[in-house]
Formats: sequence, C-alpha cells, structure tokens
Amino acid sequence: MDGFVLSRPDHSVLTRGTRQTFDGAAVAAHALSSGSAHMVVGALPFDPAGPTALYEPVDSTVSDHRWQAVAPEPLPLTRVRDEVPSPHEHLRRVAHLVTRLRNGEADKVVSARTVELEAEAALQPTVLAARLASLNPTATTFAVDLSAAGPGFRGHSLVGATPEVLVSLRGDTLTCRPLAGTARRATEPDADQAVATSLLRSTKNLAEHAFVTRWIRAVLEPLCSDLSAPETPVLTSTPQVWHLATDIRGTVRDPRTTALDLAVALHPTPALCGTPTDVALDIIRSTEGPRRFYGGAVGWCDESGDGDWVVAIRCAEISADGRTAWASAGGGIVSDSDPQDELDETTNKLRTLLTALGVDEDN
Repeated sequence: MDGFVLSRPDHSVLTRGTRQTFDGAAVAAHALSSGSAHMVVGALPFDPAGPTALYEPVDSTVSDHRWQAVAPEPLPLTRVRDEVPSPHEHLRRVAHLVTRLRNGEADKVVSARTVELEAEAALQPTVLAARLASLNPTATTFAVDLSAAGPGFRGHSLVGATPEVLVSLRGDTLTCRPLAGTARRATEPDADQAVATSLLRSTKNLAEHAFVTRWIRAVLEPLCSDLSAPETPVLTSTPQVWHLATDIRGTVRDPRTTALDLAVALHPTPALCGTPTDVALDIIRSTEGPRRFYGGAVGWCDESGDGDWVVAIRCAEISADGRTAWASAGGGIVSDSDPQDELDETTNKLRTLLTALGVDEDN
C-alpha cells in the first residue's frame, strides 16, 4: 500500500508516498525537531529492540472527521491455515507462566497467540481497514505500510481497529487511555450488563488494570505536571468484549516533547508486556516467537509535536502478495489466572479481525 491511514472517531490522518525513512525512533524524532521532516508516520514494533517502520510521507491530510472509504470492495474468502501456538499449547504455556508468577518471577506477563490466515485472492489493506471501520465505529482504525522496517517487511502492511490509545498530544496537553481487564460480551442485554458489572468488581482484573495505570503514571510524572487519573477504572466496550479503562491527562513540562517522544517512553506498557517490564519482556522473548508489530504502536507526529499513537492490537499483518495474514491476540497473566479463561480471552479478541474477514469462528 502506498499510504497511511489512522482514523479516530473525531479526526483522521491520511498520507501518500514516502519522502524518507528513518532508522529508529530517535532518528525520526531528531528529523522532526531539526525541521528536516514535517511529519512522521508509521509503527513501532512490540520489542523495542526490533526495527521500526517510520517514515515521512510525501503528502498528508488531517481532517476533523472519521475516514470514510469510497465504495469499499468486497473481501476475498479467507480461512484459518494454522494456529501458533495451538490452543492446547497455549493452555500449557499459561499454566507454566502462572507457576512462575506464583514463584515471584514477575507480577504480570502478557501471553499471546497467532492465527495464520490464507486468502483466496489478495487482501487489500485499505479495503480491510474500511470493513473494520464500519464494524467498529468507536475504535481507531489504521493501515500502515511496514516496508520501512527492512527487507523482511517489504510490501507488508499492518491493519487493525484498536480500542486503546497509547498517547495523544495537542499543544502541551497529553491524554492516555490504557485498557487492561477483559470479559466477553453477552448477546442478551441483561446478561451483557451482568458481565460488565462482574468485570468492574473482579479482583483479578482490577489488579491487572492497576499494574498498568501505576506504571504509566510513574513514567509520565517526570515528564508532566498536573497529571490526573480517577482512582477507579470505568467500563468501555467493543462489539466483542468489555474492557476496564482509565483516562489519564497531564501537561507536558518541556514544550519540545513530542507525541513520538511520549510514545517511545510509554511503549511497551504492562497492558501488552507485563510488569516489571524488563523481566516480562525477557520472559516473552524466551517463550514466544517474535511479535513483530503486533502489540507495538501505530501513529503520527507532526513538526509541532502534536500526534496520536495507538496500541497495535485487534490487527493483522498482511504479506506483500496479500494472500497471507497473521492476526494475534494476548491476555495479561497474573498469579491467579485460569488457563482456559485466558485462552477464551484471546479467542474473543481475535473475533475483531476474523469477523471482518468473514472467517467462520469454528474454522
């Protein structure tokens, strides 16, 4: 794809072409601060040690409304070709992680699994993004070319509809909305409300959410004044699941701080990695294959420092020929996690992509 799309309910950013690419977030940030780039768009990988996909576009348009695709085309028939790890292996992996957490190795580790998808014809990133936008109107929809990350990503794209904002900056005002704690929605309204109420009272999920918000506040306090967040989370939802959410707001102390700087400082949060971060990251590296850009961050930042960075979840990486895609989902494992519940959580989260692609849930 020759462009970038990031569409939030109240605004959107569309770009075309590539003027220059950047070998890392620090190089991109310097280009913005020095005036040698007017905007940076792209993606940060889950693992900070991995390659970034950041570039300056040739043209960009920032609108005060959601992106509306023009006459979106139908998507090709798609099926599940493989699951990595298998459901049985994921159960075993989570049980082993619970034992390690009970032994005090970490407080929380996020464990993820991936489904490999095969399409009968080429999947077009913007067509999938349009479908996701129509099904998830309150989410942030994105489609980003990953070619800037290097040869292994050339022609690949990342497409998703995420409910989670990592950080947004306008002027000196910062906002974040971390999510942690999940429950599958019910189809009947009374039952669905009961699920939501149960999540809001869940000791396990409240503890998992608190790990995330405490960590984010600790990272932001040196960078921001007037940092504020409610004591207890609120409920938010997607068509598939309920989440616990906390709105965090602050004022950046240094006017030179950009949205990209803040995204780098915050990523990866305990919501996608765990806590302590370095310990959880080492555990993930040793127990999973590379996550690439799943669990990373997608966004934009202009020369004034304004921008949005969202967490790259409910997404799929699409191959250069469009015939293969990889969709991943994870869940936060704590010492009292139940392996079957954690497997079910990943299944529920994967439904965002599988539903958009028309994949049979039992496939």
